[in-house]
Amino acid sequence: MSEKLLGGLTPTRFLAEYWQKQPLLIRGAVTDFPELMDLPRLTELAQRDDVESRLIECRNGRWHLEHGPFEARRFKRLPDSDWTLLVQNVNQLVPHIADLLYRFDFLPFYRLDDLMISYAPPGGSVGPHYDSYDVFLLQVGGRKRWQISSDDAGNFVEDAPIRVLKDFNPEQEWVLEHGDMLYLPPKYAHHGVALDPGMTYSIGFRAPKAQEIAGKFLDFLQDELALDGMYADPGRTPCTEPGRIDAGFVRQIGDMLRRIDWNDDTVARFVGQYFTEPKAHVFFEGADEPLEFDAFAAAVAAHGVALDLKTQLLYDDARLYINGEELDAAPPAHATLRQLADRRALPPGEYDDDVLEALYTCYDYGYLHPVQV
Repeated sequence: MSEKLLGGLTPTRFLAEYWQKQPLLIRGAVTDFPELMDLPRLTELAQRDDVESRLIECRNGRWHLEHGPFEARRFKRLPDSDWTLLVQNVNQLVPHIADLLYRFDFLPFYRLDDLMISYAPPGGSVGPHYDSYDVFLLQVGGRKRWQISSDDAGNFVEDAPIRVLKDFNPEQEWVLEHGDMLYLPPKYAHHGVALDPGMTYSIGFRAPKAQEIAGKFLDFLQDELALDGMYADPGRTPCTEPGRIDAGFVRQIGDMLRRIDWNDDTVARFVGQYFTEPKAHVFFEGADEPLEFDAFAAAVAAHGVALDLKTQLLYDDARLYINGEELDAAPPAHATLRQLADRRALPPGEYDDDVLEALYTCYDYGYLHPVQV
């Protein structure tokens, strides 16, 4: 599957020669779409308040941006050209889109971010820009002209509501048709313009900034710290400058702070929780009429179980993490639960009580479901 997706390249060769190094155009990357999204379905998603969506127009040379949710009548007022509708995280909403995203399993799931779908009539574009992360741009229906450049000068149009490069000098150009895909490394400038009505499926990869990771880690440490004692100064002598922060006080506070410590295990637990944390708009709900444990076990035995489309399940050598939390599971269950993390589903079968108890806990939170037939 990966070699066809990568134009005949093995994942090893793609990662060695192209990943984060140079662009790659892949003709006919995907030809076996199980079904296709259409504009009415995409606009329905853009009307939901639990979905991130945007509408970008270029009118008289000026860019305009609107954020969803939208009302249905908004789409009836759009012109025949020069606009783009973008809907984020469609993989969390539509099963066959999630299946497409997870074809990229030659990369770890903690790097996968989402699959965004954009629809544009002729002339639709979001302007020349660059992303700070790797992206695969898959054309679905219609044709789109892509121009790219290795120049990421970052000279953006002032006062524009979106990041559009003021100076863009394309170095290469292609027209992508249905099923064609373009891979771009981070900060590779690109400009896509629809020639026909069609969609672009953008497979983006998570690349948090060091500053963000550091801030989240410090938040994580707040719940980990257990420093004893408190500030004290029994040897204090009278001062003549009561407004001064003296150097001795600073050293003493510094000594207290230097007691903050962490090790590889602390970082591993942070990574597991941070990279499975759902986005702010994501919520989980258990079944309206949840199955009792025995009925759930019977359903799993008969039909298997699958992770919810919004669920992220990851693991390391010692633990499992699901949706921002450490999964409390007996060690004998870990091997099977790792299989669930890798495949996002378990086949029908009889599983031991340790596995079933962990699965049932996740089911109760809405993190996974018995497969429906």
